[in-house]
Amino acid sequence: MTSPPRPSIDDLLAIMARLRDREHGCPWDIEQDFDTIAPYTIEEAYEVVDAIDRKDMHDLRDELGDLLLQVVFHARMAEEGGHFAFADVVAAICDKMVRRHPHVFGDASFDSVAAQTAAWEAIKADERSAKGAVDASALAGIPRGLPEWQRALKLQKKAARVGFDWPDVTPVLAKLSEEIEEVRAEFAKGSDHARLTDEIGDVLFVCVNLARHAKIDFSQALRHANAKFERRFRAMETLAANAGETLAGKSLTEQDALWDEAKMQERPQDPA
Repeated sequence: MTSPPRPSIDDLLAIMARLRDREHGCPWDIEQDFDTIAPYTIEEAYEVVDAIDRKDMHDLRDELGDLLLQVVFHARMAEEGGHFAFADVVAAICDKMVRRHPHVFGDASFDSVAAQTAAWEAIKADERSAKGAVDASALAGIPRGLPEWQRALKLQKKAARVGFDWPDVTPVLAKLSEEIEEVRAEFAKGSDHARLTDEIGDVLFVCVNLARHAKIDFSQALRHANAKFERRFRAMETLAANAGETLAGKSLTEQDALWDEAKMQERPQDPA
């Protein structure tokens, strides 16, 4: 007995076309547009990253499918509007990958990863010029729609490529201490909201820089911190419930004690 043929990308494209069919499709899918779908696209990308963090290959397979559906959805709406089709999306990325890897698909060669990265940036700059872009800044080409921590990281990396960077992590740590003291001073003065926003923003910008110098993914570090906080907070709730109490009914001092207990539960036990 032969197995049925596995679905292909053409099957997915046909499914999306049917969902968007004005007469026989899904009412929800039909009424969507680029603006309403964009938040789902971002959400699905983060769910892919979450599956990777959890090392869950089953979920990763499913989440990659969900992300692929977003690409197909946008391409279908563009085709309906007479702009481009999915095949054009594929052609564009194939052309881009070949163009940006002349050392793989052409005769170019680079002595190091740094040289390859510099060439990559030069090719991207040429692409922007070909599109009529006139921004000649070293910071050109950073999308405005990125999460702000990602824009901070890209700004820092691009500035570093022209030498505007600290040599190591030591001055970054000193700068972080300086910025924290400035926040402390603003609180002491009772500064207005705008001043505190500015100073706290400086702290966050330096934190991104610190992670960059430590070669740590800022987003991954924050995701891990979020997961750790959630895990310990839920453990606090369980500890309170086991005593027939609620967390909300306890003082901050009592809650701090439960937090310490939750932390202790996570530590490996000493061998007997």
